[in-house]
Amino acid sequence: MTKRILSLHAHPDDAEFLIGGSLALLAARGHTILIASMTSGDCGSDIYPPAEISAIRREEGARAAAVIGAEYHSLGFSDLAIFVDDPSRRRVTAALRRLRPDIVLTASPSDYHCDHEATSRLVTDAIFACSAPNYLTHDFDAAPALPALPHLYYVDPAEGRDRDGRVVQPQFMANVTAWMDPKRRMLTEHDSQRAWLQRQHGMDNFLEIMDHWCAARGQLAGVPFAEGFRQYTGHPYPRTPLLQELLGEALIPLET
Repeated sequence: MTKRILSLHAHPDDAEFLIGGSLALLAARGHTILIASMTSGDCGSDIYPPAEISAIRREEGARAAAVIGAEYHSLGFSDLAIFVDDPSRRRVTAALRRLRPDIVLTASPSDYHCDHEATSRLVTDAIFACSAPNYLTHDFDAAPALPALPHLYYVDPAEGRDRDGRVVQPQFMANVTAWMDPKRRMLTEHDSQRAWLQRQHGMDNFLEIMDHWCAARGQLAGVPFAEGFRQYTGHPYPRTPLLQELLGEALIPLET
């Protein structure tokens, strides 16, 4: 049975950097892929003003998603202004109810960026809330509560490390060696970020950096390129290994 898989991250290019290969793999197997970003990347430029770069990046996100036949959505937050509070939680809960995923892939709770960490917390808490009909979200979307909690997975942080440089160990990996071409094509659509990331982050070529990160994860798994995941199984979140099963032969378990 096909599943609805939502990648919900802070910024328009986060999904492509971190799990583009896995999303391409799952899309090719017939699953519905939804790529959503909390913000439209309004601070991601020193050339364009916020409204203009936001429009550019929303278009880039839609084109990147289209590479694998996915949908793109933006939740309307602003860069560096994602906070864990009740209005934000209700907005994310509303998005989950509207998009109705079976699986949610989101940022690591420990990451280098405050937006990533806040997104991780909000998504985790919104999943808890999305099946409670009395948690009202009509100010954002009138979609009904979900019948059950979606499966929740955290993806690798950038470079596989938290903000203090400590390694974040994945629970399992996806061998994405055969899916690097669509992953690269998805990231290439985010053209506005090339020069910005070079000036702001010292990244000479974001495609090469992305390849390097995937290759480093691949070394842990004994394959050329891999992407890492951890399943959140706290009460009452689902504990069945749904994503692991969907990955099939691409799954590389790491836990003993």
